[in-house]
Amino acid sequence: MAAKRNRSHRTALVLLCLFLGRSWEAEAGQIRYSVPEELEKGSFVGNISKDLGLEPRKLAERGVRIVSRGRTQLFALNPRSGSLVTADRIDREELCAQSARCLVNFNILVEDRVKLFGIEIEVTDINDNAPKFPTENVDVKINENVAPGMRFPLLEAVDPDVGVNSLQSYQLSSNKHFSLAVQSHANGVKYPELVLEHALDREEEAVHHLVLTALDGGDPLLSGTVLISVTVFDTNDNAPVFTLPEYRVSVLENLPVGTQLLTVTATDRDEGANGEVTYSFRKSSDTQLLKFQLNKNTGEIKLSENLDYEETDFYELEIQAEDGGAYLAMAKVLITVEDVNDNSPEVTITSLFSPLMEDSPMGTVIALLNVHDPDSGQNGQVTCSISENLPFKLEKSIDGYYRLLTHRTLDREQVSSYNITVTATDGGNPPLLTETHFTLQVADINDNPPTFSHSSYFTYILENNPRGASIFSVTALDPDSKENAQVIYSLAEDTFQGAPLSSYISINSDTGVLYALRSFDYEQFRNLQIQVIATDSGDPPLSSNVSLSIFVLDQNDNAPEILYPTLPTDGSTGVELAPRSAEPGYLVTKVVAVDRDSGQNAWLSYRLLKASEPGLFAVGLHTGEVRTRGPCWTETRSSRAWWWRCRTTASPSLGHRHAHRGRADSIPDVLADLGNQDPRGPRRFDLTLYLVVAVAAVSCVSSPLSSWLAGAQAEALDASRLLQASGGGLVGVPASHVWRGRGRAFCQTYSHEVSPDADSRRVTLIFPQPNYRHRADTLISQESCEKKDPLSLLDDSKFPVEDTLLVPVSSSFTLLLRIMIEDLHTEVSVNLCTLLLATC
Repeated sequence: MAAKRNRSHRTALVLLCLFLGRSWEAEAGQIRYSVPEELEKGSFVGNISKDLGLEPRKLAERGVRIVSRGRTQLFALNPRSGSLVTADRIDREELCAQSARCLVNFNILVEDRVKLFGIEIEVTDINDNAPKFPTENVDVKINENVAPGMRFPLLEAVDPDVGVNSLQSYQLSSNKHFSLAVQSHANGVKYPELVLEHALDREEEAVHHLVLTALDGGDPLLSGTVLISVTVFDTNDNAPVFTLPEYRVSVLENLPVGTQLLTVTATDRDEGANGEVTYSFRKSSDTQLLKFQLNKNTGEIKLSENLDYEETDFYELEIQAEDGGAYLAMAKVLITVEDVNDNSPEVTITSLFSPLMEDSPMGTVIALLNVHDPDSGQNGQVTCSISENLPFKLEKSIDGYYRLLTHRTLDREQVSSYNITVTATDGGNPPLLTETHFTLQVADINDNPPTFSHSSYFTYILENNPRGASIFSVTALDPDSKENAQVIYSLAEDTFQGAPLSSYISINSDTGVLYALRSFDYEQFRNLQIQVIATDSGDPPLSSNVSLSIFVLDQNDNAPEILYPTLPTDGSTGVELAPRSAEPGYLVTKVVAVDRDSGQNAWLSYRLLKASEPGLFAVGLHTGEVRTRGPCWTETRSSRAWWWRCRTTASPSLGHRHAHRGRADSIPDVLADLGNQDPRGPRRFDLTLYLVVAVAAVSCVSSPLSSWLAGAQAEALDASRLLQASGGGLVGVPASHVWRGRGRAFCQTYSHEVSPDADSRRVTLIFPQPNYRHRADTLISQESCEKKDPLSLLDDSKFPVEDTLLVPVSSSFTLLLRIMIEDLHTEVSVNLCTLLLATC
């Protein structure tokens, strides 16, 4: 019934506190509430959304939450109503013991603004605890000869409540020998004393039974009782006496177990067993007494467990001395525990904003840290620091909080993450420190374009490459990360030779490998200039470009072309005229060839493939000049045939074959050969017409030739000397034709210029007009005709040439000869030219 009544009283007190209202105040960021203890879980404490100036629905959006330091959460936020409620039932006595005021402090963090609000809640007491004695029975021993007025200390009751709800008074059951006196300790705690009012008579009553009641001041009033048994002993008229009423000692918290703290001493003037004093703790059930050990015979107090200043910094012990006659004396031992620097600072990361954009402005909050040291005084004063090399700084906030801010601009390409070490150091001696490590990731923005390793590139590729062949590979690097570093390659829009550049070259957008889309021809173009663009995938994208020069290398893919002498179109072999009396080293003809390739691939060499008389002719390896090796003609054959090949010196070499025939210069041989021509050939000529023209021409020139011959010889000698004085011959004469006969010689000298066109197969041959120096006749000495290029003959083709006089030739005859020789493909024209020369 009593327990039920106490519970109903407690509920009534709680309701009364709720009706009386709750108070709060906000001063300089501090919000205060008061709430009674023993409220149900979820009970209303205060309207925190209103006090913070926020709508209830915005508490979660703004990241409003409770932050506290290592303590069980007693309160919680109701996100729907925006109110502060109890997280569990609160017992004030368990939370704050006997403290006059019970205050609970914590902080509320508005995370989006990184702002803290201090909350202080006072837990008020209700009368939920009745006074209670340490034991249910107390034995008091009194000698019968004790005089009235003697006082006997009794155990006081304990009421955990405070104020009017705490212990207020004691009552003693009615009797005729004892009364009750109430005393107060220095700390205000009341304790009872049993006062002897009338002398005792052991023979009349040996044991007295009393009831002591302790009362509090609550409403309703609660009480506790203890049964006192008073045993009357025989005479012992002296009680023990302590040397000091209070013993004080200060000890360090790090003393080892077993250390002697102090010794209490009490004396008794009686003798024998009545004078023997023993010591004991009065409150043997107090858990604090487990830390100390009392020697009952000597009064020495030793440490039995480790002390902890942060747990308890003060101990109050009551020691009683009892003699053999049951007399008691009491003394207090006050033990003060002094703090030593035995606790390192504690660092808690309340909030960490990682990753952080690299373009965050200076002063951006990175983390919110809480620092606490359970030590006291200088040992509990903590300073925080970070490395000076980091682009951050610590800024002290309220209630042991620090904010970590950016101090300099960040660059993810230089440092992508920071390993931050926060060092918390206390003020002890020696100081203790705590290092807290965490990593801050720096988020990338697209602030770097792709870059190539070189400012420009060049590469080579052989012509006639297969389509799709890999040409080159370019690589651009972007120091950004993820999509900002993904590089896409492309080619700049351009045209080349009237076609889009993309029809020549393509590029792999992922790897940067370039491919040829067609087969390149060195003879069409020799280099190609392109621009390669590297673009990242950021937003917005950044790009850079680089120039690439592609040089096409020549291959020996073109065979030489014979420009002179040309083959007749009727399929017959070409014919060259040479006098039957030609001596070794005589220049029969010169083969002129070109090659569209370049470099070594265009270097040409000549050689005879086949000849009817292999030993009669030799061809210059590099000049293409066909010369005689020995006497060319016999009486039986007036013509010789040979085949030559012109080829390049490159590997593999390409060549061109050409068939030709050399003929004697006598008119009977020519006529015989002309008579042997097939009348069914593709081209037939009127031989009579040519013969009439030839006879007419000879008649025209024969009469002046006789009168002029004598003076011509003298002038020829002068002209020969003049030519020898000017260098022994005409400069730039690459080829000559000389006909010899019976001590006279006819020398025709010509020069040509070969101009190959790289864009086509056309070759231009330029024959300059002859320079007539004497009577419109060409006077060239035999020496100039016979002067050879060092590479024009083989080594074994150098033969002596005897000096002969020049025979002048009429200009009209020369013109006729040039007209007929224009068509070298006509064999009859060649034969007639030979006839005219022989006639002259």
